[in-house]
Amino acid sequence: MRSLSFLISRRWICFFLVVVLLAYFAWWLGEWQFHRLEDRKARNAVVERNETGPPASLREVFATDSALPASREWQRVTATGTYDADQTLQIRYRTFEGNGGVEVVTPLTTSTGAVLLVDRGWLQTEGSTAPAADVPAPPSGQVVVTGWARVDAGESSTVDKESGVLSARAVSSTAYAKVTGAEVFRGWLQLESESPKATAKPALRPGDLPDLGNGPHFFYGLQWWFFGILAVFGFGYLAYDEWAVLAGRRLPRDQRISRRSDQSA
Repeated sequence: MRSLSFLISRRWICFFLVVVLLAYFAWWLGEWQFHRLEDRKARNAVVERNETGPPASLREVFATDSALPASREWQRVTATGTYDADQTLQIRYRTFEGNGGVEVVTPLTTSTGAVLLVDRGWLQTEGSTAPAADVPAPPSGQVVVTGWARVDAGESSTVDKESGVLSARAVSSTAYAKVTGAEVFRGWLQLESESPKATAKPALRPGDLPDLGNGPHFFYGLQWWFFGILAVFGFGYLAYDEWAVLAGRRLPRDQRISRRSDQSA
């Protein structure tokens, strides 16, 4: 046992503490990834239930004085009103298959005068926005729309107005209300269908539904745990190697390397 006394030297104690910290950190990161996996599964279950359920009425989901709850996102909603094409908002820098474009968001004025922002789809553009005349017109008159409820963008999204075109980097009903002065339902609607249908060309590309996959969290968690196990195994191997050298069962590491080099030469 005397040959194991090297383990209580300052160098090996520091090495041991570093390995313990690394192993703990790797375990914690693995746990974090598995918690993220569980959170994602729970979120996906809510989204799947909401997006496939029967549509609710506008007032059941949206309000003008409070934000759309996260638990309501992707719930199907039906609303009736009249599109106000002159106040269309273009969401800049949206790409599809490598092509630049915008999301066309048109306000739907309901019977109470409150406005619901409706993302009608994607339009390919040459610049960051399209001239108002190039945006396909929505159906005229009273329209019944069905779509998925979406929460406002988390980041700040200032609405700009240049050359008569309202534009922003993301959809924010509060930012839109500040610029237009309209009473706006908090959140917005990603269009699924409308009646009557739009006939103007080109047709807008519908928005995509969210990815309901579990992501890479499970494999990331395993990866971090593997790193932790590898650190512990590495410490054990190096400690065994040191013990074998001190016990005379192995040559020192530099002599072994030198001997391999001589043999290969």
